[in-house]
Amino acid sequence: MSETKTVKMAMVGLGFGSEFIAIYQAHPGAEVVAICRRNETELNRTGVQFGIDKRYSDYEQVLADPDIDCVHINSPIADHAWMSLKALDAGKHVICTVPMATTIEECQQIVAKVKETGLKYMMAETVVYSREFLFIKEMYEKGELGKIQHLAASHPQDMDGWPSYWKSMIPMHYATHVVSPCLGLTDALAESVSCFGSGTVREEIAQKSGSKFAVESCHIKLKDSDITAHIWRFLYDVARQYRESFDVYGTKKSFEWTLIENEPHVLHTAKKAEHEIPEKIEIPDFAHLLPEPIQRFTMPAEIHDSEHLSFVQGGGHGGSHPHMVHEFVSAIQEDRDPWPNAKTAANWTCTGLCAHESAMKGGEIVRLPDFS
Repeated sequence: MSETKTVKMAMVGLGFGSEFIAIYQAHPGAEVVAICRRNETELNRTGVQFGIDKRYSDYEQVLADPDIDCVHINSPIADHAWMSLKALDAGKHVICTVPMATTIEECQQIVAKVKETGLKYMMAETVVYSREFLFIKEMYEKGELGKIQHLAASHPQDMDGWPSYWKSMIPMHYATHVVSPCLGLTDALAESVSCFGSGTVREEIAQKSGSKFAVESCHIKLKDSDITAHIWRFLYDVARQYRESFDVYGTKKSFEWTLIENEPHVLHTAKKAEHEIPEKIEIPDFAHLLPEPIQRFTMPAEIHDSEHLSFVQGGGHGGSHPHMVHEFVSAIQEDRDPWPNAKTAANWTCTGLCAHESAMKGGEIVRLPDFS
């Protein structure tokens, strides 16, 4: 596909997913040609709002449309794997919200299908395109952090009030928001994990999810590295404000996420005289990395459904949405793998899946599957 060809998108799932439509419409290399949602009333409302005539309530109609190059999947988590596989079988490139799948077998199937078809797959992981991650990544690449010694990330979140299917979710099965920054900073892959469960959730949650743990806490051994990362995650029955944090400890500087939302993060500089120097910092926006027509979408003011829980708790996802759109569109136009591609997405997703397996075995070390 040449660089000048417009990438024709279909948006599948129009709750959170509708936030991406305006970005694709403004991107100089993309066009939203169709939308898909089961609820026809909401489907038509979105179609009118964004001026999109092709409206499908059946996913099979999307896949049969020869005018569509790619699908952007924002459906419920249980649909991610089968929808991705069917789209690849239909000759469509795929960008899918997290996680890639809910089983190791499904991750393997997607990786194999991408290899078989030669099509592009990207997991739309917001954290590694957030302004905070881009800020830390820039510091790391400039050598300002020195040698990385340790990485840590946490994602406490109270899912009461979310759609009921979340009650069946296991904390580490939705762990890419904490796995991805720890692995993505140095472009590493996870080699093995050891995870412990802690505490207990109420009986209703335990029965629906099949796991009693309130918190899952995991150490990740990075492949071909002396670094270990620590991540922890919970969904229910723990008193803690929402937080998607990422801490980096280097020999020259270390970055620590604020403990309380909307307060400054902290940068520690290595010893000058007797003490490390802590400094509260403001994170700059990274819209300058984007084409001018979509730069404004890094700002929360561009979120049209600001009451959606993913934004109320997620703080606008760090301005990540236009960066993800641009990465995917550019990868299609330039005929290269997007980041994260299928193999990387599988490694990030399987890290959480293997972590829960480890927790169920009392912390036993579990190696990541070879395909990831």
